[in-house]
Amino acid sequence: MNISPESLQAFAQAAHSGSLSAAARRLGKSQSTISEAVARLEIDLGVALFERGPRRLQLTEAGASLLAHADEVLAAADRLARHAAGLASGQEARLTLALSDAYQPKQYEARLQELDERFPDLQFESLIAEQADVLDLVNQGRAQIGLLAAQDRYPPHIAHARLEMSSEFGLFVAREHPLAERSHVRPEDLSHWRLLRLSSVADDDANRDDLPGSGGRCWAAPDYLMLLEMARLGFGWAELPRQLVETYGFDALHELPCSGWPRRMPVDAIWSRQRTLGPVAAWLLQRLQGGT
Repeated sequence: MNISPESLQAFAQAAHSGSLSAAARRLGKSQSTISEAVARLEIDLGVALFERGPRRLQLTEAGASLLAHADEVLAAADRLARHAAGLASGQEARLTLALSDAYQPKQYEARLQELDERFPDLQFESLIAEQADVLDLVNQGRAQIGLLAAQDRYPPHIAHARLEMSSEFGLFVAREHPLAERSHVRPEDLSHWRLLRLSSVADDDANRDDLPGSGGRCWAAPDYLMLLEMARLGFGWAELPRQLVETYGFDALHELPCSGWPRRMPVDAIWSRQRTLGPVAAWLLQRLQGGT
């Protein structure tokens, strides 16, 4: 069976508008053309679609049953045409974003909603990574855009832009941890307990000056969510995004009262200078920066 799109369109339009003449006006065709298209479709399907009468067109039982399928086929054909037009204009078929847990979930959800509404046929992938791992994913071309806690410097081939938002970090331990009993925690107090840090942090950054007491024992994990779980189990203390703790900590973590903490950390978007961003990636980058 070879059903023409024109016949399906004529049938659907006539059914929804209630008359062949109204369908003809909507489609910019003559009434006889619409009538012939519907008649051909009835022959192809082997069923009567309308009960002809002097008044408004009435769908037969078979016509009412088949109308939903006709609408689905026409909608799919429209999506196909729009997606093909986007690809022909250079729009990428797939987009990958490497995302740090330092980025705020609510803002991320809003951008995803916009992305879905604007590019419904896009294949989208989100990868969770931190710091050096985000840089590697973008550098290798595995991700077009990366979001991470702002760095002091980037390789020359990595472009970056500061986002309007920032993430708030605190120092956390399990509620049963001995440090949780202290009314004030000094850096030297932390040095006696295991530090939980990101494994993507370079060794020469592990003892950075802004992280107190980081010269003692250390365990590492590839992302903040795993660090959160390690802290919850009592294995040590960790620097964590406060919103991540509020969402996934389940009230099992205690924030340490340490001088200078909590602190706000800016977030950067990064991309490779060696690869031109496609239209979708460029649009998403603009939205992440707060543009329209």
